[in-house]
Amino acid sequence: MTPLVGEWEGDVGVDLSYHNKDDDTTETGYFEQAVFSPIPTQENGRQSMEGLHYKMTAWRHGEEAMDPFHDEVGYLLWDKANGQVMRNVVFGRGIAILAGSDAGLRDTELHFDATPGEAAYGILQNKYLLERAELKGFTSVFTFNADGTFTHHSDIVLKLAATGEEMHHTDRNTLARVKRYHPSARLA
Repeated sequence: MTPLVGEWEGDVGVDLSYHNKDDDTTETGYFEQAVFSPIPTQENGRQSMEGLHYKMTAWRHGEEAMDPFHDEVGYLLWDKANGQVMRNVVFGRGIAILAGSDAGLRDTELHFDATPGEAAYGILQNKYLLERAELKGFTSVFTFNADGTFTHHSDIVLKLAATGEEMHHTDRNTLARVKRYHPSARLA
């Protein structure tokens, strides 16, 4: 995860989501900023994890001077001894996800998966969302590209009360580093 340390921007984001106001599923283009900062080594008994604190914020094209439509904070964690990578993410809408999977030291793709009710990698959401847009699954991939950019893709499976059907809310973007931090920097 060390290649992620720093500040990033991407202007080619695409969000596919259901819009209650229009009763329609559409794609929205967006601009995104992300910051990844190292955290101290996390010790849990014999478990030792390295990690990054992160924040990702997105604005619809043409609305960059307005409030963002998406904001998340979280941690990316690497448990080298157990070969696990984790993404602990909290969305401002009242959603908390701990997603993870197997990973190797030099992987150029990191996969993060979570399912509601799972003891290890699961999903929590507030009551309002549970009744109207129940999260049924979460998958996310971070890909380190050869040109120094990184691409993220997320797929949240929702059961929508408005339609009675499941849908895939997806987000994807490619970001380029705009500011580099030394990996040993301890930033908040």
